[in-house]
Amino acid sequence: MRYVNLGRTGLRVSRVCLGMMSFGNDSERPWVLDELTAAPIVEAAVNGGITFFDTADAYSHGASEVATGRLVTKLLSRDEVVIATKVFMPMTPGENGKGLSRKHIMSAIDASLERLGMDYVDLYQIHRWDDRTPIEETMEALHDVVRAGKARYLGASSMHAWQFAKAQHVAERNGWTKFVSMQNHYNLVYREEEREMIPQCIDMGVGVIPWSPLARGLLAGNRTREGERRTTRSETDEFTNFLYAQPTDFDVVERVAEIASERGVPGAQVALAWLLHKPGVTAPIVGATKLSHLTDALAAEQLDLSDEEIKRLEEPYVPHPVLGHF
Repeated sequence: MRYVNLGRTGLRVSRVCLGMMSFGNDSERPWVLDELTAAPIVEAAVNGGITFFDTADAYSHGASEVATGRLVTKLLSRDEVVIATKVFMPMTPGENGKGLSRKHIMSAIDASLERLGMDYVDLYQIHRWDDRTPIEETMEALHDVVRAGKARYLGASSMHAWQFAKAQHVAERNGWTKFVSMQNHYNLVYREEEREMIPQCIDMGVGVIPWSPLARGLLAGNRTREGERRTTRSETDEFTNFLYAQPTDFDVVERVAEIASERGVPGAQVALAWLLHKPGVTAPIVGATKLSHLTDALAAEQLDLSDEEIKRLEEPYVPHPVLGHF
């Protein structure tokens, strides 16, 4: 496993980040694993050199954070591990139980730390943009979270490039903590981030840590053009149907399978390796519900693609509307 700096910070992270959304309980999503079933996957990740783990307060309504804290700290010391979580989604009843107001941020970070069983998180991310709260209020509150020692760095997730630029400008103008990472929707079948967000992140020195690097399993072959659903997740995850509804998406999937066949490796390895070759990308956030998923992620980090293979992989792409910001 290789390790790199997250953006222009001194924080060292593994080139693969294990997404913890798949762990906690199955109360919301039938494909989510309980802690006992997840433990061998997390152990294999650590044995493979992964030190970067991403969760969110909203995943299984907090159960993912609980699982993350319990599973990871059995295997790595707090100084060895990099823990990222998020704030924005509804977590408590009422109008103030969601969003990026000072009130919600301050209560959410304390609740996340309690669930994780930690004194601080390494990366505290806003899960989405909040149209109801002035960005000045959000950035000052996040700065205060850092000043209080409850987070070491700040990150953002899917939003428009102009919104990200505005947030960074507000922080810089006021001497507040800026975002050091962008967790955006980016994979071989959704490449709209290449237009503005990723060039902006490269220019700002912000690390890119994409979510859904395998298009929620589509690039690994969990669905077919004819409509077959091959996994529990592909049968039950309606968000997948919303994000990847273009027939041309399967042209990309088939090209991945073609090159994977030539290489003698699973398609997931090729799709992840492509992402790891792209400018600005620090570490894709990879989910795993089977040990084989983790094995593919670790192998992809070592798989070198030629320029000609990358060109062939990108050739079938057809532009999409903006997807994943909401």
